[in-house]
Amino acid sequence: MTGDKEQHLNLFVYGSLRDPVIFRSVGGHSFTLDPSHNDPTVLLAELALLNGYRKVSPDNVYFYAVPDQNSKIEGFVIYNAPQQTMAEIDRYEGKLYDRETVRVNTAHGLIEAQAYLASPKSMRKRFGDRFHVNLIHELWLRKRIEDFFRVHTRPGEESADADIERRARRELVGTTERDLVVSHLGSGVVSDYYLEHELNRPLPSIKHLYNHERAIPYIHSYIALVIKQVLLNQFEQRLQSHYRFELDRLSQSARFYTRIISLLIALRMLNTNPKAIDMILAGCLAEGRPDDDLDLINYVKYAIEAADSIFDNRVAASEIERVRHNRQPGLTPLGFEVEFSNLGFKAVHSDTENLDSVFDGFRYFSDFALDVLTWKLGGYIDDNTDSAEPGRRGFLEMAPGRLNVIGQLSKPATSDPWVLNQLIRQIAIFFPVTPHSLHLSLQIRRNQVGKHRPLPLSFVKCLLALGGGTQERSTGRLRISRMEHDEIRRNTYGEELVFSRVSKREYQMLPDDFGERIHASMKNHILQYKFIRLDPRANYEPLIMAMKGLQLSCNPGDYLTAAQLTASPKLRYQYEELKEWSDNPTPINRSARTRFIRAIRDGLNSEAHGKPYHRLHYIDWALGAIDIQLRLFNRQIENREISQQQSTITKLVQSIKPSKHRPI
Repeated sequence: MTGDKEQHLNLFVYGSLRDPVIFRSVGGHSFTLDPSHNDPTVLLAELALLNGYRKVSPDNVYFYAVPDQNSKIEGFVIYNAPQQTMAEIDRYEGKLYDRETVRVNTAHGLIEAQAYLASPKSMRKRFGDRFHVNLIHELWLRKRIEDFFRVHTRPGEESADADIERRARRELVGTTERDLVVSHLGSGVVSDYYLEHELNRPLPSIKHLYNHERAIPYIHSYIALVIKQVLLNQFEQRLQSHYRFELDRLSQSARFYTRIISLLIALRMLNTNPKAIDMILAGCLAEGRPDDDLDLINYVKYAIEAADSIFDNRVAASEIERVRHNRQPGLTPLGFEVEFSNLGFKAVHSDTENLDSVFDGFRYFSDFALDVLTWKLGGYIDDNTDSAEPGRRGFLEMAPGRLNVIGQLSKPATSDPWVLNQLIRQIAIFFPVTPHSLHLSLQIRRNQVGKHRPLPLSFVKCLLALGGGTQERSTGRLRISRMEHDEIRRNTYGEELVFSRVSKREYQMLPDDFGERIHASMKNHILQYKFIRLDPRANYEPLIMAMKGLQLSCNPGDYLTAAQLTASPKLRYQYEELKEWSDNPTPINRSARTRFIRAIRDGLNSEAHGKPYHRLHYIDWALGAIDIQLRLFNRQIENREISQQQSTITKLVQSIKPSKHRPI
């Protein structure tokens, strides 16, 4: 038995050797995933995961496994590879790899195997920064995309205008570039042929709208939105290019959307300089009607040139320092979606035609390639039908980290409540559309999945008080606006409250080399809260901390589904009480506030395996801010009640007319 172990080894493969044909040509044996095979020349293999490593390809030919504690590599473990086969593979892999013993996860548990890992010394010597810099896949692929446009757009010309045109064309294939990056990160090398096939597409045009009577009133509004979006994209791209080292130090890991910090800084740089933006828009839209000789690419070029003229490196550096000094990273991955509409809740109603005098309900969003230009923010039009067809009216939705709309492919934005709050507010300021709603997502820990329980009614009231949009009626009474007009109520399966929902999110595509989908994606369960009113003036940081603390301590889930209401008389009673309270809110008593804040504190103090992850003074600040906001909510209600009482008394006094016989 001892001799047999010395002659046969398990081997983990993750690159070109995953192909049985290549493996056979190198080692003399093939392999199969079918455990019932009986050919002694064919080795048995099964799926396996190597934790703590990331797969890179700096030469765009071979794969290399490099250490990364937040990543994992999918491959095959091949059992009982003969010594002769291992010797041949040693020669095949060469000097850039070290054969080491690793432990890989399989369906049968942990298995010890040999694996060819990258030799850091040899890799740095051969590839330099292409190996050492974080996110090498994306950087190297983007360099190839840049070279493509240099070759295919005014080749050989090195003028400033030629450079701007190349950048403009790249802007107009932004989603193609995104999809190439996603597929590259998921499954490996993108061939030159495939890259050219994908990028060499006709550019979008808006000339067909110049004689479109229904579209003409909205053209200037859309062009202005295009210019602002291109300014944002160019600022973000320059930050990525010139401040990669600083941004990498601020980024938590590759599991999060890598553009969050650069997007936040770009948004702040533009939002704090509105006069310059207004001048750029005025210069472009000075004439009453677009010139028939100008097309979408001309406006994109104009915006790129303007971005170059107003970008200030000193401001960028100061904004990076601002993020560095204020960030509050945690452990719980967070995400968000923001919705805008000049029509409010009527955005998805059938009777909204022509009511939006600025954008016509975003009917021409795709015509102006805004579905492409907003890709960094995850932009699309949501008409509540789960359809991605262009030409539909609906909400303008932004969800940074969404990599694919149809496939619900996404990464969490951040784990930092401060960063998340800042980004939400800056996006709400940036877009010239009325803010409507905010959805916040929190990733659920694996040991909590399937063990959810509804939040107590008093906790739901506290959350609505913090973020549900307290507004004053014409009568002077207050209301929770998100509970009205069926904004978060549905009647499809019987009346239900879409306050929060558990769902799955995917963040990586992994197609099988054999043509079968063996591992669709890396999936995480998230809890998405949908009750929040979007307001650029609001500070959502305490609310984010509140929801995180509640998730860790209470493990809430769906609230409330039709099935829950059907099965529980208690929940039905609470739901009716919640609707009445939302229509005419009363102050939240001290006992309910105390229990609410205690539950949040317990969760935040257990985020890091039973201990707090955030600094204690930050947790104390968040708890204090939550308490203050709830007290202000109560005071607002009490002041309205007093005001109403005084108004009633005044009207009564005025209604009493003096008697004619009253002595003077």
